[in-house]
Formats: sequence, structure tokens, C-alpha cells
Amino acid sequence: MTLGAPDDALARCRWPDLSPRYASALRAAVDLVLERFEPLAIVAAGSIVRGCGDASSDLDLFVIHGAPYKQRLQRWFGDVPVEIFVNPPAAVREYWAAEHQRGRPSTAHMLATGFPVLGSPLLDELRAESAAWLARRAALTPDQDTWERYSAATLLEDALDVVERDPVMASALLAEAVLAMVRYHLRARNGVLPRTKDLFAELERCDPEVARSARRFFEAASLESRIAAAHAIADVSVRARGFFAWESERVPVAAPASDSRREPG
Repeated sequence: MTLGAPDDALARCRWPDLSPRYASALRAAVDLVLERFEPLAIVAAGSIVRGCGDASSDLDLFVIHGAPYKQRLQRWFGDVPVEIFVNPPAAVREYWAAEHQRGRPSTAHMLATGFPVLGSPLLDELRAESAAWLARRAALTPDQDTWERYSAATLLEDALDVVERDPVMASALLAEAVLAMVRYHLRARNGVLPRTKDLFAELERCDPEVARSARRFFEAASLESRIAAAHAIADVSVRARGFFAWESERVPVAAPASDSRREPG
């Protein structure tokens, strides 16, 4: 396909079943992509395409092209926000590995579950690889596990340190600590992290007891009640309420270049 033949690409596009508002925005976004890039494939993704979008949800458009650069665009099409991700195949494969390590396989999820607006054999290959990445459990290493637990526990400890002198800051730190503990708990159990908007829904699915404590924390009127709920979450998730003894693995560090050039004697 060449840049001068967008009409040919448009004729080969297929469209998901969307409401007129979103269908119009998607077609306008695809028009922009065909004008600006030479797409090898286009995938429409996100909660809107899956039929479970919220009021402020945006459309995601993942574009595969052959040029050696990547770009992200955010545009309004009518009153619909659209995020457009433009990448060559090599960048997509780099995202898979990096996002797998973080437990957030967003690129693999978009490609594997999205709707192929402009298909191609390359896209079929990438979607199959995406599905394989989604099937992998991104387990934490022992060091990562300990660090995630420690980070959340010390946030809780910091909150308790300032309760008397700055209760507002204590409340903010407690909220950070609870969210960090919930994320750790889900990552340790499932190997992946859901979207932030879906944290509690996923927590209710896999651990109703911790989910109840988390909701109790954010619904509590008093700081004392929030602290009690945070402690209940900490005891089950990170299994600590503050500083605890640990040591990391030994990590090799290369000697400075000046050392290797030093004259003997």
C-alpha cells in the first residue's frame, strides 16, 4: 500500500458494531490515520469496542506501519476522545516484553481483543503472538516481591508517623498505601494488574475479604477507622505494617573505566 492510495485501504476496512456517535468518531479517526500514515494494519480497541465503556471512555486505535518510528496522537472526533498508537512491528514486540515484566500487558490486550479494522497477514501473526503473551503469568521475582511489599508497608508506616501533626497528609498516605497493597495483592495472585478503574472489581472477584476491607477504608468517616481497615489489608496482603528486615540479591556492578586503565604499581 502506498501513501497515495488511502481510498483502497478504506475500501478494505471493516467496522465494529458501534452506536452512531462512536462509529462516526472511529471512521474519522481512521480517515486521519490513512491521510497521515501508511498503515499495514489498524485495530480498534478499548472498552467502547468491547461494549462496556464508561461515560468518559475513549476509543483506542492501534496502527501498525512499516516506518522506523513510533508516535502517539490524542484527538477529539466530535465529542469522542481517541488515542492513536502508531508503531512498527519491532516496537510492538518490545512493548510485549517490557509490559509483561510490569504485569500490565496493555499492548498485547489491545491487539488480541481489539477489532481488526484493517486486517493483514502481519496482523494475524501479531494477534496470535499477543494472545500467547496474555497467557503467560508475569510472576514477580523474589526481589521484586519483597520490594513491592516493603514499599507499600513503609507508606503505611509513614502515614502513622504523621497522624498527630498532619492528619490530612496521613490520610493521603494511607490511601496511597492501600492502593499499593491492593495492586501488590492482585499482581502476586494473578500475575497481571487490571486497569486502575477495575482494581476493586477484580479484587472482589479473587479476594472478597480484602475487597471488603478496601471499600471499608474508602467509605470510613474517621481516620481511626481508615487506619484499622488499612491494617487489615496489610496483614493479609503485604504481611507487614512498616519496616521489616530483608536483603536484596547481590547485583554485579562494572568497575569504572578509569580502574581498568590504571597503571600497575
